[in-house]
Amino acid sequence: MSSLDPAIAARLKRGPDGLVPAVAQQYDTGEVLMLAWMDDEALHRTLTTGRATYWSRSRGEYWVKGDTSGHVQHVRSVALDCDGDTLLVRVDQVGAACHTGTRTCFDGRDLPLTADAVPSDVVASESASPAEAGTQTDPAEGSIR
Repeated sequence: MSSLDPAIAARLKRGPDGLVPAVAQQYDTGEVLMLAWMDDEALHRTLTTGRATYWSRSRGEYWVKGDTSGHVQHVRSVALDCDGDTLLVRVDQVGAACHTGTRTCFDGRDLPLTADAVPSDVVASESASPAEAGTQTDPAEGSIR
């Protein structure tokens, strides 16, 4: 039995395994660091200790990010998405977030998209000037919209 606040627990939409994906993001830059999993107890521990606590699906146990590696995640905030099925954990990451020793679990190399997968309006806007792409300058604000 978890000690998670019942009002928070009622908002969560868990998978069949009782888990919710948790995206860890660097709080000040927006950099996406990793994806892990939480159940009610992991979320409770995260909210009450200020340290990111996750559920390891492979080991079947809780783990506090940084307890072994020293690469701690100090939690700044936790948000629930509009569907209640994903958590955004904004953290101050100390050292590497990935178990491989890299800053983020995402290698920065985009997977190739075929030309058919890219909407034509995106292709057109990338090659057009701002006026041709449908953006306008608002003279009152002096900014591009």
